[in-house]
This record gives sequence, structure tokens and C-alpha cells, in this order.
Amino acid sequence: MTVRPATTADVPAIAALERDNLGPDAWSQALVADGVAGDLPTVSYVVVEVDGAVVGHAVASVAGDIAELQRIAVDPAHRRTGLATALLDAVVGTAREGGADRLLLEVREDNASALAFYAAHGFVEVDRRRRYYRDGATAVVLRRGLGPTCSYGR
Repeated sequence: MTVRPATTADVPAIAALERDNLGPDAWSQALVADGVAGDLPTVSYVVVEVDGAVVGHAVASVAGDIAELQRIAVDPAHRRTGLATALLDAVVGTAREGGADRLLLEVREDNASALAFYAAHGFVEVDRRRRYYRDGATAVVLRRGLGPTCSYGR
């Protein structure tokens, strides 16, 4: 397993992971390409490879003292093998390097496995966003403290 910054050669694999994991909420290949190329301020992509194939990715935005985990996806055949944890650790490192003292994310309220994953990694619920997803589902907003100035959810 290797976690590394994404390159333009990874764009098709990331776009496929988006489609396969996020369905109607997937980002387009063009948007992924813009993000990987550095055309979206504050945004960074990381991928995880197994045997030379990209099988997961994460997207983070760091702006000042707040970082947001915008995406994390792992190919279903590689889930529950520690890859999502490795991607999350990379995002936490990027957020800290960028000066963020907290990491935020949204997750569907009906995604029990994701909620359990984030709780196990120190995230706490701070809000809910009704009708956040295209299908009308509610998003649970989670937060994890990263630095000494953020005492909540650390």
C-alpha cells in the first residue's frame, strides 16, 4: 500500500471511484482533473495504491484554521483493510501542515458504517444539514480537533 499525492495520470481512476462510490453525488472527471491539476484553490487530492492500482482517494480543502474532508472513497474490494484510515491520516497531516486546527466533514445520516468509522477516529457530531444530498438525505456534520486552539472534538 502506498499513499501519495494524486497526479494527472490518476484522474481517470479517481473519477471511476467517484462514480462507483458516490453515484449521483459523484464529481465529474473534469472537476477532478481541475482539482488534481491545482486549479482549485485550497484543494488537494491523495490516492492510495495497492499493487500499482489506485484503489482509493481523498480530497481535502484547507483554508486558514479550518480543513474540510470533502471526499474519501475506497474500492469495495479493498474496504476494511486500513486504506481509508491511511487516507484519513494523510488528510489530517495535510490539514495540520496547512495550519488547520480542526477538520470538518459531512456524511449521510443513513451511512452507519461511515459514522462509526469517523467516531472511531475522534470525530463528533456538531450539526445536521437537512436535504443536503441530491436525493434529499440529511448530512451529519462532524468535527475533529487537530490543534491546541481547538479543544472541541479532539
